[in-house]
Amino acid sequence: MISKDYVGIIIPSLDPDNKFLHLLKDLKDSGFKHIFVINDGSDDSYNEYYQKAISEYGCVLLTHQVNWGKGRALKTAFNHILTEYPEIKSVVTVDSDGQHRIEDIEKCYQASIENDEALIMGCRDFSKETSDIPFRSRFGNVMTCKVLKMFCGITLSDTQTGLRGISRSLMRKFLTVNGERFEYEMNMILETKELGITIVEVPIQTIYIEDNETSHFNPLKDSLRIYSLFAKFIFSSICSFLIDIILFAIFVRLLTGASEHYILFSAYLARAISSLFNYQMNKTQVFKADGNNRSTLIKYVLLCIVQILISSFATEWLFDLLSFNVTGIKIIVDVLLFFISFQIQRNWVFRNKE
Repeated sequence: MISKDYVGIIIPSLDPDNKFLHLLKDLKDSGFKHIFVINDGSDDSYNEYYQKAISEYGCVLLTHQVNWGKGRALKTAFNHILTEYPEIKSVVTVDSDGQHRIEDIEKCYQASIENDEALIMGCRDFSKETSDIPFRSRFGNVMTCKVLKMFCGITLSDTQTGLRGISRSLMRKFLTVNGERFEYEMNMILETKELGITIVEVPIQTIYIEDNETSHFNPLKDSLRIYSLFAKFIFSSICSFLIDIILFAIFVRLLTGASEHYILFSAYLARAISSLFNYQMNKTQVFKADGNNRSTLIKYVLLCIVQILISSFATEWLFDLLSFNVTGIKIIVDVLLFFISFQIQRNWVFRNKE
């Protein structure tokens, strides 16, 4: 067993109950010496819990006067540890509701020491039908895993776990990741793709207490935050798509009979105009790229040229083959290209450098 003198346990907390104190007792009894509790804006009626955390369990208490969110609480702890505790080599983030067992916390800590350049994820098994797992937790996690794999090429079995091992060097990198609330944990995963950071999964027990009723995770509101990147890309693409289709239909009417390749010319003109709008939207609002404008523009133009060629020739070929409505064929082709385009734009065109 690796010494626990060099690990910090980070526990974001909002409106704690007795499960919080039981967790602190188990951590102290197992030999963890550096326990950091973040009071994320709980009202004064919960002060007794935090006073016990200090007096009985030797915790370091960091306090937010208002509820700033889990992401901000984690950043507060990261910054405090990096500044005040040079001896701590790694931290483990733990939920305050007692869902994480001591043995699983220890496994994540050991894995983070052995893989100091990797993000350690304590992952639950959602592949088996278990009555102990609430429907909202199973559905939300499975759906997020599929979306993450589809859009970003990241394969994980549990994206919403709060049990994570993070080395000192990664804490410094994750301090700059966007997000103040639950979306921060998803953004942390996305950032591993940007920075080439490996993710190591550690199997842990699947435990839900009182059907997870004490969780402050709001499935609707916080899922919208988690999917904000995808939502913005979809919105930008839909706007560009509508501009493209409307202009394409107009140009087809205007150019019919002018050339035997009127479909190709219509597609080129429509895509050229809609692409200018799409480039600006994706650069400034979706991926928020801060790199060289000329470089991103060149990459985007190259991507557009390839997409235009594939879209136009595929549309014309399928129209000749099926004799179906040409605008409908183009819609189908462009929807398929949409999924490919997202990954190329995120991972190449607008990729932010460290």
